[in-house]
Amino acid sequence: MNHNDAPIIVGLDIGTTKIAAIAGRKNEYGKLEILGFGRANSNGVSHGQVLNIDQTIKAIQAALENCALSNPDLEINEVYVGIAGHHIKSLQTRGDIVRQDADIEISKAEVDQLINNQRKTFIPAGDQIIDVIAQDFHVDSNQNIKDPIGYNGVKVGANFHIITGDRNAIRNINRAVTRSGLQTKDLVLQPLASASAVMSDIDMEAGVAILDIGGGTSDLAVFYEGILKHTAVIPFGGENITNDIRLGLGVLKTQAEAMKVQFGSALADEAKANAYITIPGLKGMPAKEISVKSLAQIIQARMGEILDFVTYHLKQVGLDHRALNGGIILTGGGSQLKHLIQLTEYTTGLNARIGLPNEHLAANHIDELKKPMYATCIGLILKGYNDYDHQYKEFKEQFIKMDVPTSLKKSVAAPVNDLPVAPPVMPTAPVEKATVDVTTRVKFWDKFKNNLIELFKEEEDQVIR
Repeated sequence: MNHNDAPIIVGLDIGTTKIAAIAGRKNEYGKLEILGFGRANSNGVSHGQVLNIDQTIKAIQAALENCALSNPDLEINEVYVGIAGHHIKSLQTRGDIVRQDADIEISKAEVDQLINNQRKTFIPAGDQIIDVIAQDFHVDSNQNIKDPIGYNGVKVGANFHIITGDRNAIRNINRAVTRSGLQTKDLVLQPLASASAVMSDIDMEAGVAILDIGGGTSDLAVFYEGILKHTAVIPFGGENITNDIRLGLGVLKTQAEAMKVQFGSALADEAKANAYITIPGLKGMPAKEISVKSLAQIIQARMGEILDFVTYHLKQVGLDHRALNGGIILTGGGSQLKHLIQLTEYTTGLNARIGLPNEHLAANHIDELKKPMYATCIGLILKGYNDYDHQYKEFKEQFIKMDVPTSLKKSVAAPVNDLPVAPPVMPTAPVEKATVDVTTRVKFWDKFKNNLIELFKEEEDQVIR
């Protein structure tokens, strides 16, 4: 398949602090070329949950407008949307089906039936199943099978990880997206999207925990032996740290956020005891001096609480530093705090590193997209391509297996003299393909990159004096 025929996939990350829309398409090397990017401050979202639909719609439209500024020729209709929040829950189930003919190989239809049966699992009233993920299959006495298609046996089953969410929360997300003039292609759990953007196959095999520290929540996904073992939503994020600073030091929220980004540290011992930040007084009041060490103590207390939750969840599933050889991958906007890696390793006993989404990006992406805060959005695009690849593969297999009808076989085998003569076909003007040649794409990229650079010049952090 020519890469120019590949669809343009759009990821929409509706977060507590920001809303990002990124459009991408895979090139001939399997890397994502970013064709459009827009970001806006988020309003109406609290702890990852859409509360004020009207404000959320305005924020989504602002992100789409910024995306249009980066690429006026881009048309966005369908989006893959990330979902998170306190209402997200997960449970483990096991399902089996008895086959009618044990001598015939297991087909994809039977596997699909097995997965669809899990959508009938009893869940609390008011909740809705978001996703059903098969962990490992078993056929009769054969255990830990990754793909049962091609096996034969009497009974096939699997262990499942089911993700659920509050029905009203899901409805609010879909309503905000629909009223913004878009269609939700699929809802994807944010830690799974982030994991696909920052994690490799080696990480999944070694065993790794992905901690996505967002504005309203911190999302956890644990992988072991190539299987998703556990997901959890921790009800604290970067906004909680900012509010702690605001209350603890008696400053404005904007000042607290700026101090956290510019001078914050996750380890109080690494902060200088004799360093101070001067905050201008309000309406003639004297300036206030804030100790950098006091700032770090507040940040460390909240980050330590988040990491304690991580340790608790890892113990719940029986995975610790002896099992997760890949350690912890930190991503999301909150992962950019200084000395967070050291605090994570000290608290959990696991190796830690920052997960960046640039492994899946083509070489011509802008530096802004290297930041871990865009891992979820990049992962949503990858999820879209994963769905597309599966659909394309199924279509190709069905096309290859398609039998020629008997009537057509007879007509083909008929003598040439008995065939009807087709009327002559008049030449028509060649139809232009909806593809972009190399020269046009280069010019398009230069214009797109320059537009983005101008956008981000206006959003540089202001230094506190």
